[in-house]
Amino acid sequence: MPIISRGFSGRRREESPQLPPGQYLTEDFPVLSAGPTPAIATSDWVFGVTGDVAETRAWNWEQFHELGLEEIHTDIHCVTRWSKLGTSWRGVSLDRVLDGLDVAGRFAMAGCYGGYTTNVPVDDLLGGKAWIATEFEGAPLDPEHGGPARLLVPHLYFWKSAKWVRTLRIMPKDEPGFWEQNGYNMYGDPWREQRYW
Repeated sequence: MPIISRGFSGRRREESPQLPPGQYLTEDFPVLSAGPTPAIATSDWVFGVTGDVAETRAWNWEQFHELGLEEIHTDIHCVTRWSKLGTSWRGVSLDRVLDGLDVAGRFAMAGCYGGYTTNVPVDDLLGGKAWIATEFEGAPLDPEHGGPARLLVPHLYFWKSAKWVRTLRIMPKDEPGFWEQNGYNMYGDPWREQRYW
């Protein structure tokens, strides 16, 4: 059963050039999860790239941070209609994660501690468009927001920014993840209001 917090119910819609259609501004950071929050110690956390690649790679927490963190300043938009502008994150670019890998597939499935999955085209993970984020607003990412690490794909609706990420499986064909199997759009562009099938 989904865990729902404030910010999930409807609110007054606002007009702003920074807001995609149908969104409203929020100052807080609402929480919506498909299940309970897993407890993952950084000492146990591992992230790996598998699937349609020449070689499988995996990093523990220290090895992953050696790839180099960068600052990300971006707006985020949830399919439940809230938007939060000007957020600050730190994370490792997927460009660095996939650098040197012979990525044959055109799609990826993010897999998470707790079993959540979501699909994203590989092109949407490259070119400075996606990160594995470990910090939010200058502090380690809280577990309720996906800590210790979450996928961050801010140009898509926020369900694509999978919490508690642990794998990225490269695939030759697109497949639906958790919410996509339950009626959410396969792509999720907020500017085109691609909320549901």
